[in-house]
Amino acid sequence: MAISIAGGVKPGKIIELEHRLQQQLIVGKGKSVAIADEIYTELEDDANKLEIEREAIRARLDKQHQAQALYEAVSSQLINSVNRTIEHQLSSVELVLEHSRLDEKQILLLEMLYSKQIDLAKIRPLVIGLPWLQRDLLNMINSPTFRHRRPKSSEVQVTEIKLALNYIGIENLQALIPYFCLRHLMPSGQPQLLWVTRKLWRYSIISAIAAQTLVELHGKDRAFFYSCSLMSQLGNTCVISNCAKMFDTTWGTWLREASASRDKELYDAVMTTEFPATDVYQQALSHSGSLNWQLLELLDFEQSRLTTTFKAIDTCMRYADLDEDAKLLERANCFARVYLLNEAGNISAAERRTMYDYYELSEQELIRLSGQDYRKLALF
Repeated sequence: MAISIAGGVKPGKIIELEHRLQQQLIVGKGKSVAIADEIYTELEDDANKLEIEREAIRARLDKQHQAQALYEAVSSQLINSVNRTIEHQLSSVELVLEHSRLDEKQILLLEMLYSKQIDLAKIRPLVIGLPWLQRDLLNMINSPTFRHRRPKSSEVQVTEIKLALNYIGIENLQALIPYFCLRHLMPSGQPQLLWVTRKLWRYSIISAIAAQTLVELHGKDRAFFYSCSLMSQLGNTCVISNCAKMFDTTWGTWLREASASRDKELYDAVMTTEFPATDVYQQALSHSGSLNWQLLELLDFEQSRLTTTFKAIDTCMRYADLDEDAKLLERANCFARVYLLNEAGNISAAERRTMYDYYELSEQELIRLSGQDYRKLALF
């Protein structure tokens, strides 16, 4: 008779499958399947040009053994320098927070939006205090997608945030603000990180849709679980974003110095050095789970429902011992992991069943989850 693994101490197979998905997101070379609300599309040409240039240089280096040896030596030194800086920064939650785009206004907004009493008058000054969010919300309400929802007499551009918030309404703000907060936290401005960012973004969207589906099935708190599912990638996002900034800074400095030296072989060696995705993947495994709640505690949100949920998921040894909040979020994350692994042909039917059994996903839940469209998150 088979021994049930449902809800107990997490077996090594479950850990291996979750690490496999993490590796697929960060290290995998494949480009993410396109989704309707793709981010950073303006970087796509730059990312493709960088790949083409690197491939051309590599093809030339393959024919020059001496240059290849120089490439390996320079690339190794560059990556070692980056990794030392990364290890130093990730050893301190304070440093991670300092170099991230996260602040207490964002978390306070999320808390207000899933509270039972929502007051637009209290939300407005927080939005004004986040210029990027104010811009995103104004762009949204002035977009063709949203304009038809406004009063027919109002065809002019909305520039006043108070009016914008009133037009958008509480329910739409509960969807839009967490979405924009996550997008703001994602790595940006780095062409070589475009594919990693898109895969991480897509995982977050699938997880959020799965959480919404489970919430509807079980009659739970939609706003909380939606925010929680999106923000469950907070630690991962901060690790990758910080590592990307450090790599870009070091790589850019070395590239300028190599260019100034007029040493073409040295320049080519620096130019073809790629973001150390495998090393960053290991750092994400070590730090992302704990950063989810440590960053929030550092911002004085120790008692937040978000914080306590993330802390329970990171520190609890058994799924069965989690509270109902954490269990639902973990089931949504489980489905998202399996969905992406399956899409990439990176999981067997038996492994899928093992994941579903451990996280106790019922047949009813799986039927409902399997019937959803994961290509776009409904924002309003």
